[in-house]
Amino acid sequence: MTKFKSQGFNNTFKNARKGFNLAVRSEVNIRVHVTVAAIVLLAGFMLEFTGVEYCILLIAIAMVICTEMLNTAIEFALDSIYHNRYSRMVGMAKDISAGAVMFATVVSISIGVILFGGKIIAQLDLLNYL
Repeated sequence: MTKFKSQGFNNTFKNARKGFNLAVRSEVNIRVHVTVAAIVLLAGFMLEFTGVEYCILLIAIAMVICTEMLNTAIEFALDSIYHNRYSRMVGMAKDISAGAVMFATVVSISIGVILFGGKIIAQLDLLNYL
């Protein structure tokens, strides 16, 4: 048994929702990622993406937003522990977590180029036949 009271199923989702809202409110980058995700999903709808293509898009979007949220959590935790004082090791940890976000973003952009590029080229070819 644990010394902490079980928070229950509903409170688990309440806390998760609170955490997501906190991340969106406190981080400009997450707001940018969420906005771009909405635009990308709308563009996928307009280009008539298949279910598999949507799944690939959703995985790419989730990868970027999750890494950004983990990066934010790491920054908050380290700033809390070190009281916003400079530490070379803290700086390295923050740089590594930011690098993870950058890597996830570059991979997601590559996925987008592959998925959207094929659809856009197909649309342009169709226009040439009209």
